[in-house]
Amino acid sequence: MNNLFELNEKFSMPGVVIFEKRTNNIIDLLVSNRYADARICLYGGQITSFRPINKPDILWMSSNSNFEVGKAIRGGIPICFPWFGPHKTDNKKPQHGFGRLMSWDLTETAVMPNGETLIRLQLRSSEATKLFWPYNFIAEIKVIIGKMLKATLKVTNTSSGHFEYTCALHTYYNISDIEAITIDGLGGASYYKHGEPGDFKQDSSLLEIHKSVDRHYHDTEAVCIISDSSFGRKIHVDKSGSKVTTVWNPWMEGSAKMNDMPDDAYKTFVCIEAVNSFDDTVNLKPGESHETSVIIGMEE
Repeated sequence: MNNLFELNEKFSMPGVVIFEKRTNNIIDLLVSNRYADARICLYGGQITSFRPINKPDILWMSSNSNFEVGKAIRGGIPICFPWFGPHKTDNKKPQHGFGRLMSWDLTETAVMPNGETLIRLQLRSSEATKLFWPYNFIAEIKVIIGKMLKATLKVTNTSSGHFEYTCALHTYYNISDIEAITIDGLGGASYYKHGEPGDFKQDSSLLEIHKSVDRHYHDTEAVCIISDSSFGRKIHVDKSGSKVTTVWNPWMEGSAKMNDMPDDAYKTFVCIEAVNSFDDTVNLKPGESHETSVIIGMEE
C-alpha cells in the first residue's frame, strides 16, 4: 500500500510522521521527534537522512542520486539483499540484489514510551522477486529513530526448504573531508581487498584514507568510530548479526565513472557497512530468521 492518501489515513501521526511524494510516484516518510529528524524512502526501504536535533546529517546523499524506479538510490542506507556485490553466476542480475530496487510496504508507525519513533517496512516474495531469486521469504526493516538510529534487516525463510543469502546495510556517512578523518575499531583486523588475492591485516590502530579503498574486514563485530575534527564530531558505528565490516570509498576515478555521483563526491563520504557475506553468509532453514542491525549516533 504505497498510495499517498491511504498512507496518510493509516500511518501518519501529526507532528511526528508525514508523507511526501517525489516525482515518479516515489514516496518518502518523514519523521520528526525530540531527538532527530529522519527520512525514509519507501522505494528500496531506504533511510536517506538522519539528522540529530541541531546537528548536521549523519548520513550522506549524492546530489545526483536517482529517485527513479529501476535505479538504485545513491546514499543513505541502501539494503543489499539477497546478495552482496555482483550475483555469483549471472552478471545480468542487479548489483547488490533487488531489495534496493523494489517498493517496500509500510506496516507500522508508532511512538515509543521514551519518545522514539518506530517504523516497520516489509518486502515479501512475489512473482517480481522470483524473477531474480526462487525462494519464499519475508524481509522486514525495523527502524528506530531516537538519539541513535537503529536499523534492522530481519529475513525469514517461508520456503519449504533451506536457502542461503548475503546482505549488507551499505551505510554512507557524511564527513567533512575523506583525508581528514580517522576510523578507529579495525586495528588488528584481517581483511580481503577487492580485486587482490590473499588476506591482509590492518596493523595500525586507526585507518586513514588517502586513495580508493574497498576492504572487507572479516571476523569482526567491533564498534567503529569516525573522528571528524573539521565537523567537530565523532560518529559511533555499532552493529549486530554481522561479522564482516566493509569500508569503501571509490576515490576520484571511481566517482567520475558513476553518473549518479558528482566527480568530487568521494571527498565527503565514507561507507562503513554491516555485511553478511564471504565467511559470514546466512543459511536459514524453513521458518528460521536472521537479523542484521546497524546502530548509529554521535559519540558524546
